[in-house]
Amino acid sequence: MANSLRREVLNLYKNLLYFGREYPKGADYFRSRLKAAFLKNKDVKDPEKIKQLIARGEFVIKELEALYFLRKYRAMKQRYYSDDNQ
Repeated sequence: MANSLRREVLNLYKNLLYFGREYPKGADYFRSRLKAAFLKNKDVKDPEKIKQLIARGEFVIKELEALYFLRKYRAMKQRYYSDDNQ
């Protein structure tokens, strides 16, 4: 069981690194915060607590996706609509 949780944690870390590439404050800022968050919880051994932390990380991924879609929407809106039509 621990091996499957380890795999999930590593996949979560990789996915967060991928989504952090376009973070508004920069990829280096995001990477350092991500590393600090994972190192803070490196000693957690309880499988239920690990699952809770994984769920929290997946929530962060969804929030990042929403942030990027909103930024993309705003950029497209600015391209196609003039300011006086708002």
